[in-house]
Amino acid sequence: MLEVVLLSAVTSVVVGLLGAGVVAWQARRSLARAAALAPVVVVVIVTAGVAAAAQGMFISEHDHRVVLGVLATCLPIAALFGWLIAGRVQQVVRRSVQEAAERERDRAVEERRRELVSWVSHDLRTPLAGIRAMAESLEDGVAPEGSGYPARILAEADRMSDMVGGLLALSRLQSGSLVLDREPVDLADLVSDTVASAAPVAARREVTIAAAATGSVVARVDATELGRALGNLVANAVTHTSPRGTVHVRLDRAGGSAVLTVEDECGGIAPDHAERVFEPGWRAAGGRTPSSGVGAGLGLAVARGIARAHGGDVDLTPEHGAGCRFRLTVPLTPTAA
Repeated sequence: MLEVVLLSAVTSVVVGLLGAGVVAWQARRSLARAAALAPVVVVVIVTAGVAAAAQGMFISEHDHRVVLGVLATCLPIAALFGWLIAGRVQQVVRRSVQEAAERERDRAVEERRRELVSWVSHDLRTPLAGIRAMAESLEDGVAPEGSGYPARILAEADRMSDMVGGLLALSRLQSGSLVLDREPVDLADLVSDTVASAAPVAARREVTIAAAATGSVVARVDATELGRALGNLVANAVTHTSPRGTVHVRLDRAGGSAVLTVEDECGGIAPDHAERVFEPGWRAAGGRTPSSGVGAGLGLAVARGIARAHGGDVDLTPEHGAGCRFRLTVPLTPTAA
């Protein structure tokens, strides 16, 4: 009797080790498969042990087959339990992956938000310090003759207002609280209005803006928000175009989309920077303090966010040694609320 028990135990251990190895190997590839296989392996281990014991006890062939038949009926039940367990494991794994992805996304968003607040705070301190110094000079009556301090104070105040406006717009886009007020808009008129608004700044920088349209293109868009997006692209082009350069603004129709193209003469940009320019606050220059007329680096991020809210996008094609071409596309048939 002892020999039968030992034979059954050894057989179960050997089969169990082999089964555990198979389950462990499957677990490295798929936890769900391993969970489905585990109950079946348990039944096989028990069957092997019982079969060895039955063989050692010299029971009849008929009884032997009956024992194995009874154990074999357990296999479908084990497979069913394995399938149910695998489904549950798969749900748990999927939920864990989703939660990990959400935590990582939230962490990245929070990190970008902190960086953005830090950058904007830094960029606002510079014009504020200048405004304070010029205001104190005017108040004390020691401002240099012909300094133009009042006009410079107004210009710096406008620049800070643009920074705050860009930050608020970006906040609405990132939080998903932007609500578009769509209506039929002739985009040729939108181009004309945007160019007219940018003309005074372009004139001060000795930059020419040339606009062209292939005809009337009407789309259901939020005129205010899309005008902000196009205005940001044009302002960016004017800011980075050298004096006596030209910024080209063009309206075309491509398939079911309207295409607004803004080309500048910035001298080109490195290909690996083509996507980074849309990151809030990013600048190619090493210094964080913006030069005169340069904002907080939010305009392009806001432009892309507004375009995507309309169901379109903004992309950049660097022209080596010449400039950059931004393409803002919006569907002529709305696809986003």
